[in-house]
Amino acid sequence: MRLHILNSNSDGNCYLFTDNNGETLIVECGVRFEKIKQALNFDLSKVVGCLVTHEHGDHCKGVKDLVKSGIDVYASAGTIQGFKFQSHRFNSIVKNNKFSIGPFDIIAFDVHHDTLEPCGFLIRHEEMGTTLFLTDTIYCDYKFPGLTNVLIEANYSQNIIDEKLRENPFLRNRVIQSHMSVETAIKTLKANDLSKVNNIVLIHLSDRNSDAKVFKQRIEEATLKTVTIATSGLVLENFNIYPF
Repeated sequence: MRLHILNSNSDGNCYLFTDNNGETLIVECGVRFEKIKQALNFDLSKVVGCLVTHEHGDHCKGVKDLVKSGIDVYASAGTIQGFKFQSHRFNSIVKNNKFSIGPFDIIAFDVHHDTLEPCGFLIRHEEMGTTLFLTDTIYCDYKFPGLTNVLIEANYSQNIIDEKLRENPFLRNRVIQSHMSVETAIKTLKANDLSKVNNIVLIHLSDRNSDAKVFKQRIEEATLKTVTIATSGLVLENFNIYPF
């Protein structure tokens, strides 16, 4: 499995999972569609679909062009309502029920964000095992058995945000009430069985309220796992069920 991170911050989020047969699942389409097409060498024939967690622009700005190009989009009914237009390419997800997009099996679950019906995803494929995709949430209600890879939000640090936004309590509270801190990410990870996890990827770091180097070190020390910071253009060629 190949994971290509097109972008992962408040300017836009988009992740491409491509298996050895070339079939690609897009997770989030919060970048220009032209950028997605470029990453796919302008060949959309093996794109099996796109998952979207919620309707904020940094996660769905490319959705209209995506469906116009014949790609099915999968999201909760609330998120589809939040797109504010209709398409026969929209597929409404029933949370906690397994569904399949090509060779990928998915279960959506509730998260805590300031949108209509946001969700996280468990994504399973025989090449990468079970991947947790968790972003734009204050915390997570669930534990997940059998994880092999994790993409998790570490948007801010409590210490950094308290210092930098001391004089802007509205913005500080907006972040705290809609995003996951690195401290909560550590608690979430440690609450799960990580014995089979090969990769932990920290996503959606705040440009202002995070410290990538420190966050990486803290997660590594807490989990004793390989930790990667999601950066624009990063490709992980061996995002697999086994480390080699």
